[in-house]
Amino acid sequence: MAAKVYLALLHYPVYNKREEVITTSITNLDIHDIARSARTYAVERLFFIHPAEAQQRLAQDILQYWQQGYGSTYNTDRKEALSIVRLTHTLQDAVEEIRVACGRLPVIITTDARIFPNTISYQELRSKMERDDRPYLVLFGTGWGIERELMQSFDYILEPIIGRGNYNHLSVRAAAAIILDRLLGR
Repeated sequence: MAAKVYLALLHYPVYNKREEVITTSITNLDIHDIARSARTYAVERLFFIHPAEAQQRLAQDILQYWQQGYGSTYNTDRKEALSIVRLTHTLQDAVEEIRVACGRLPVIITTDARIFPNTISYQELRSKMERDDRPYLVLFGTGWGIERELMQSFDYILEPIIGRGNYNHLSVRAAAAIILDRLLGR
């Protein structure tokens, strides 16, 4: 039995380029593009995690337009993709929603451009997910990465995506699509 897979995009606590802990903004492109990728790969839920009420309202307005407003009839494919999106204030809120839905806590995997002691390959994680009935939460950070102490609390960290060149600064949307394909693609 294959595992149920969840995704989340974390906006706090993350670093800026000066390694200060900040809160980043939710973007319209992230909502649309990651939801479309997640829906394509049969992800159960996509959480956008942000502590600020103003950002929650902005994201809710976007979702409402495409789920109940004019956008829901104009582009039904977009409506379907966005149907898996949930907004939460904290990572713990998302984890609790998964625990309630599945009856157990998820295995939490995150991503980074660096190697950590608990780094796992795509092949190894894919194999675990195919054999396991536990839920898995794949967590993406924004800004310049998830705060280190929080990062070290996760079960696994996926190996970095490495291209042919030396440049290594993918958008989170591109990284999510690549990772979904490596873990869940045919």
